[in-house]
Amino acid sequence: MARQQGWFALILALTIAAGSLLFSWNTPETPLGQRLGLDLRGGSQLTLQVLPAGSVKVVQKEQLDAVKEVLDRRINGLGVAESTLQTVGDNQLVLQLPGEQDPTRAATVLGSTALLEFRAQKPGTEQRMQELLGLKRQATALLASLKAPAAEAKQADRDQLEADLSRINTDIISLYEPAQLTGKDLVTAGRQQQQSGSSWEVTLSFNKQGGDRFAQLTQSIAGSGRLLGIVLDGRSISEASVGPEFKAAGISGGSASITGNFSAEEARDLEVQLRGGSLPLPVKILEVRTVGPSLGAENIRTSLLAALSGLLLVAVFMVVVYRLAGVVAVFALSLYGLFNLAAYALIPVTLTLPGIAGFILSLGMAVDANVLIFERIKEELRSGNTLIRSIETGFSLAFSSILDGQVTTLISCVALFALGTGFVKGFAVTLGIGVLLSLFSALTCTRTLLRVVLSYPALRRIDYFLPLSQRSEGVA
Repeated sequence: MARQQGWFALILALTIAAGSLLFSWNTPETPLGQRLGLDLRGGSQLTLQVLPAGSVKVVQKEQLDAVKEVLDRRINGLGVAESTLQTVGDNQLVLQLPGEQDPTRAATVLGSTALLEFRAQKPGTEQRMQELLGLKRQATALLASLKAPAAEAKQADRDQLEADLSRINTDIISLYEPAQLTGKDLVTAGRQQQQSGSSWEVTLSFNKQGGDRFAQLTQSIAGSGRLLGIVLDGRSISEASVGPEFKAAGISGGSASITGNFSAEEARDLEVQLRGGSLPLPVKILEVRTVGPSLGAENIRTSLLAALSGLLLVAVFMVVVYRLAGVVAVFALSLYGLFNLAAYALIPVTLTLPGIAGFILSLGMAVDANVLIFERIKEELRSGNTLIRSIETGFSLAFSSILDGQVTTLISCVALFALGTGFVKGFAVTLGIGVLLSLFSALTCTRTLLRVVLSYPALRRIDYFLPLSQRSEGVA
């Protein structure tokens, strides 16, 4: 009796704790404390492929991990909350940005290699460089005017101008010497608004070795009229002159700034790229998929409808077939659902459509455990056993079958989680949690609740568990 009361007190305490947790963690962003995935909340998903380059002919796992590490830093720099970046296959990465409806900026920041180079201008190219820079300024200004909202320029004109600008940039790059300093020596990057004008600049800080190289580089061109080119991914983003006052020791101190008429957002993106570091291998964006908030809300509504409909049909079936035991089972299944949601909130689990499918499937398995137990109880009642003995024997005989079934399902969950990706892992997690909790629900909750019910003499009637007609046939 004392043991029964102890289990009942534990179930009651768990119920109160789970209910309090879900109620206190209930917010518009996390309903009932649940973190919603991309397909439920809305957002964007980018699929990226890591490409071999240079001496790398096949992308290895170490190189894929290195690219992922850089992308992780860039994503953190973008400030997108609850984003996830996962490896898919041998050379692909999937980035999920919940709540992000415009992934264009993220795609631009993540898709560029961000190889930063400082290069000195070749001697004897001063006149040609000035001509090209003049053309670059004109083309840039014209392109900006064509992109203005009020402009009625044709797309073909803009494409032609961008192609011309690209050729000018290539010609400018050809006038630089090989890189003498790269972003590998960069310690950190920042941004600030320029003192004159509304443009922004990106500030850089180098390590000791990088600071020395920068001083040597600027010293070599100081007062010569040659420019210092700052090149990002093969594109000259800034050309700076170094005055004769730096001829003695160059620009020392290990810091520099990039001025390129950046807007605040452009400076922010460049800062994120530089702080994240350059990608060891280039990446290609294979797919950009966006799920709108309304579609996510519709997914939640239909999933909830499916879950409640399934639960209602199962409840009707259990009550009709197993009578009072079915009522107890339905109550135990309600507790099972409550405990599941609390576990998802505590771990935490990001709930997706496959995750909900895993939860509903586990609900069916929890019902299956109760069916095994109740059928055993009915067999014992048909053979003429008393109600109390039949219930105890039913739980004992069904235990091994239930355990075997749940263990095999758990093995499948482990395999799916270890080998699967993305949504498949979410399905495996919710199904695995459901399987573990279904053991507790069927073997402990249902059993304890049945004992509590049978503590009332008025409810100790065999026909509440087994129709008299079936009992008569069994005894006969």
